[in-house]
Amino acid sequence: MSTPIHRTSTRQSAVVLASAQQRREGSRTGSRAGSTSARSTEHALLAMQSRAGNRATTAAVQRARDSGRDTARVPARDTGRDRAAENGGAAAGTKKSYRDRIAALLDRFKKNLEPIDTFIKGFQTPTNAAFTQQAAVSANEGLKHSTAASGTSAASGNLLTEAAGTVVSGMDAYKNMKDAKKHETGANHHTAKKKAKTKGADAVVGAANSGSYSAAIAKEVTKVQKAADAAVASEASGIASASIGAIKGMRSAFRVGGAARKYKQIKSLGDPHLVHAGSLARLNQSREQAGWAAAEAYVALDAYWAHEGQERLELVSDAIDAAWEAMGEARDAAESLQRAEEDVEKLSTVQGYARKKQLTKMGKETVSGGGESTKAAAGIVTAVAAGTVGLASNPVGWGLAGAGAGLVLGVTMYKALRAATKRYEEVHHPERWAPKGETPAEAASRKESLQHALKFWKKVSKGERQAMAREIYALAAGPDISGSGSTTAEMRESARSLLIALKSGPAKHKLEPEAWVETLNDPAKTGDWIQEIAEQLASG
Repeated sequence: MSTPIHRTSTRQSAVVLASAQQRREGSRTGSRAGSTSARSTEHALLAMQSRAGNRATTAAVQRARDSGRDTARVPARDTGRDRAAENGGAAAGTKKSYRDRIAALLDRFKKNLEPIDTFIKGFQTPTNAAFTQQAAVSANEGLKHSTAASGTSAASGNLLTEAAGTVVSGMDAYKNMKDAKKHETGANHHTAKKKAKTKGADAVVGAANSGSYSAAIAKEVTKVQKAADAAVASEASGIASASIGAIKGMRSAFRVGGAARKYKQIKSLGDPHLVHAGSLARLNQSREQAGWAAAEAYVALDAYWAHEGQERLELVSDAIDAAWEAMGEARDAAESLQRAEEDVEKLSTVQGYARKKQLTKMGKETVSGGGESTKAAAGIVTAVAAGTVGLASNPVGWGLAGAGAGLVLGVTMYKALRAATKRYEEVHHPERWAPKGETPAEAASRKESLQHALKFWKKVSKGERQAMAREIYALAAGPDISGSGSTTAEMRESARSLLIALKSGPAKHKLEPEAWVETLNDPAKTGDWIQEIAEQLASG
């Protein structure tokens, strides 16, 4: 299993030794008020929620529109020479550029709306449900009207965010489908294919969710207008909400299952310290033998120095060459052992990180799926209550809605906090995850780092996940990749087994094992591989 250490010639050892010497340097305030003053407070709160939601949505639209204008101004700065160079691209390049700009504008628009959407889902909607319950109990028509108006505002904000996200997901799915067809095999093909499936599913779920929010708007509007078919609209909205909640809950369950399977496969690889214990022992034995050989060579050299005779100089010269070669081999054996021990530590670290990522994903998807399932149950209660007068004042519906919203909100806040922390570290401590051999960017001040952390629409490009992806690739890559030439065969095989466990193996790339290995050893595909590994570390 281990790679034997071959003895090199005297001249090669001398050259290698000299070269080696030169290279060193993340209350509930349910008020149950029966008095007139309490009701006035409720009306004021609901009206304030509605106005706040509308103003925030308008501000988000204006910010996105302004950013679109800024984006549109960029091509105007191109020089005449740049425009002349682009003329050869003709309509195809222009079309692609406009599509990318539209997608970027919509994505920025959606991300500007997400904080508002989070507020609506986590606070306004459950509060509306509680007040709706109280209005039904007290038969307060004024409160019913106010909650319906606030509910219309909330559902409209949800619909706007969901519709924008649906369009962005659809465009991303189409783009990645084209990329998957363009790259028929390899890391680029697999990354694009996986994104196309994910974004396609996001678009389908988003379209269904948009329909659910449309039904919710219709329900609230019928309440505002006191229409005769309000019960029918409420029932339809409850059914739609229950359906989309069930779909999201099932999707989370599938994601939990995928992450669990990936976790088991990674865990089945075993502890690298135990797996490579025999290999390290053999390398250590080779180091000891080389050390003894060097010691014996120096003893022989001392003996030849004391030798008298005409052949003394020739014997001493040969002894010096032998001692130099033995010392070089001892040094090489020691360096091989040290490198193998470091690689074992790296492999242990990246495997631990990969397992942690899957456990975290299982936790987030479990909580999020539980929240969506709870919201689905609330929708069912709403639908039943709409058709059963006796259940119209049942508090179970709004209680489930609040619990489900709380779970989903908790996951959303956790993700937002983690992302903000990573963005902060990315610019405040750029040296922490900088690639080896690359001069890190200048660290930003605390104020600038905090400002960057609040840019929730930006993704982290230089974080821990990207650093771990580089480590895995360096261990799995072939000898033609810089920094991977001295990796032992056993270590390289273990790292490639980790790639297979991460669903980046030959079958996923539509390649034969030999061709897959060749792509790992191709310097031109280094960036594609690191991006692929980073994506697989984050997915289930």
